[in-house]
Amino acid sequence: MSLKSYQTPTAFKHGLGAIAHLADEAKALGMTRPLFVTDKGLVATGMVDEALAILKKGGIDYVRFDEVIPNPPVALVDRGAALYHEAGCDGLIGFGGGSSMDTAKAIGVVAVHGGSALAYEWADPNPITRPIPPLIAVPTTAGTGSEATLWAVITDPVRHIKFNIGGTPKIAAAVALIDPLLTLNLPPAVTAGTGMDALAHAVECYTMAYAQPFTDAVALLAMEYIGRYLRIAFAQGHNQEARYKMSMAAMLAGLAYGTESAGAAHAMSQTAGGVVDCPHGALTARLLGPVMEYNYMGEPERFARIAQALGEDIRGLSVWQAAEKAVEAVYRLTEDLEIPTLQQLGFKEEQIPLLAELAARDPQTIGNPRDVDYHGYVKIYKRAFALGA
Repeated sequence: MSLKSYQTPTAFKHGLGAIAHLADEAKALGMTRPLFVTDKGLVATGMVDEALAILKKGGIDYVRFDEVIPNPPVALVDRGAALYHEAGCDGLIGFGGGSSMDTAKAIGVVAVHGGSALAYEWADPNPITRPIPPLIAVPTTAGTGSEATLWAVITDPVRHIKFNIGGTPKIAAAVALIDPLLTLNLPPAVTAGTGMDALAHAVECYTMAYAQPFTDAVALLAMEYIGRYLRIAFAQGHNQEARYKMSMAAMLAGLAYGTESAGAAHAMSQTAGGVVDCPHGALTARLLGPVMEYNYMGEPERFARIAQALGEDIRGLSVWQAAEKAVEAVYRLTEDLEIPTLQQLGFKEEQIPLLAELAARDPQTIGNPRDVDYHGYVKIYKRAFALGA
């Protein structure tokens, strides 16, 4: 049996109105001039100005970098790292969804090590040898869990792929400052996609070969929160209880990663996201059900427990019947949340051979609860496309 471990250097601080403590947290980390990494969409909402006002009131001199876009490319990270040095920054604040937090992490890697983000694609041995500057991660969505993970996902537009930077505590946020009020009134589609992404993290990390008691515990609680509250958050953007529980679910599902990665659903969504530029959460959500349908026979007891965590009544059922209930529950949730089909996201069935080949090469395939290769991915993609027919 291989040695398993769990480590995170991140302090998790959460509560309604937690953003009011942003300047205090920055000072505690020794920041005097942080690079504030965000996107123009959040600038337009006024949320960025409110956060920056808190920093200014607290005497923190900041530099704003608001160029983040979905599926952030290598060049964006490299520009941010150059600005970090030019402006004399001494820390990072990632404010936004997964793209902003991932960009901040990757900027930190390049700022410390030099060169380009391309040089730090995950490998063994890990190319990241030194910790990034102190980072505060402030999520404004509930799903990616980037505030808790040891990874940053960056896009290489030349190879048309997304790749992972990290897999080490050296890339982790020093503080995750989680204020569910920042997620109030998100568009329903964003709530749905990010929430389903959190569910995919929890399901995949719970059923993968590297699962262990700590990751099992946080993954199962994340599933319970999602099963109970995601539909409510989708239907009532203003519901503070649902937003709080979904913010906690995203954090817990992010913690379920440990130092590992996710499984086949993320191997598919990350590689496919390099082929067609579309929302990561919606794409992962659309693939999760077909992946679970393919995988459940590999770990039926664990899939039965997933069904229970999602609120399914499995009393009197065989383990196989209960495992199938987990798959059915996720398919229902996908439809209730109006997740776009692969066709609506811009994919075509003739792309299946390419998409399957890319997924089979992704390292997240390792440890999947059912053996999967190119032919397995073709089968899963065909099932996913059939759901949109």
